[in-house]
Amino acid sequence: MNYNITCYSTALFATWFFIEELGLLFDAGDGVTSTILQKSRKVKHLFISHADRDHLNGIPQFFQLNARQDFPKIYYPHDSGSFPALQNFLAKFDPHLTGSEWIPIRENTSFNIKGNMYVESIRNGHIQVEAGITKSLSYKIVEKKRKLKDEFQKLSGKEIAQIAKEKGQTFLTIEVREEILGYSGDTPIEDYQRWDKTKTLIHEATFLTNEVGLNSKSNKHSTLEEVMQMIASINVERLILSHFSSRYSHEEIDKAILDNCKKYNIQIPVYRILPGLSYHDILHQEPING
Repeated sequence: MNYNITCYSTALFATWFFIEELGLLFDAGDGVTSTILQKSRKVKHLFISHADRDHLNGIPQFFQLNARQDFPKIYYPHDSGSFPALQNFLAKFDPHLTGSEWIPIRENTSFNIKGNMYVESIRNGHIQVEAGITKSLSYKIVEKKRKLKDEFQKLSGKEIAQIAKEKGQTFLTIEVREEILGYSGDTPIEDYQRWDKTKTLIHEATFLTNEVGLNSKSNKHSTLEEVMQMIASINVERLILSHFSSRYSHEEIDKAILDNCKKYNIQIPVYRILPGLSYHDILHQEPING
């Protein structure tokens, strides 16, 4: 299934991704509410990757329009002090709004968002901190189902019911995972296998090449070429490239993507979020390499 993804992502200015069918928002940079308008009311879960302003500056307006009992649930990196400070500010600025949850999370945790759908948190190296400190996260949407074990496939319904009565359903089944979507947030390329077998991957590509000095600050990013090298080595069905620096023109970005598709023999559909543009239902648009 190609989810309806509305998005905007320009490095330094604003980044957010709205997955409509799941009531899910990754990051909340400027313009998210003014772009999706009344659909912002559909957001039940907001996962923030880190505390850079271009990833959270849209929260005050989003909160003012949509905060209500139990929703939205706002998940953020556990050791980032910016979020409790923002929560306290909003409680004073909009005292009539109550009920939303602010949930600090660490890496390798899983949250049910709808039915069999879960969001899992993944540590990344955008912010260099000691092990055990969580300040920047990537996320993965996973569908989890239970499937009858092979050894029980040929049994009758009556036999299966008897075993379930004696030993329980978990004895009969195994968990099957389908990795629906990955969201890198801001991060350098660290582990190719992190995104292997992901159906749709949204990955940042702030810089087109590894130019001297561009990625030398304390917070690390990916380059387009590094992303495409990774994609050539793993199994991903669709790629959405995001978070390009506005230093590059749209023409430069498109040319670099097509050059890398050719260089690394990328056959999957590749979509891109050009600086300064918002996109509605991007997966139903024409891929750049179509």
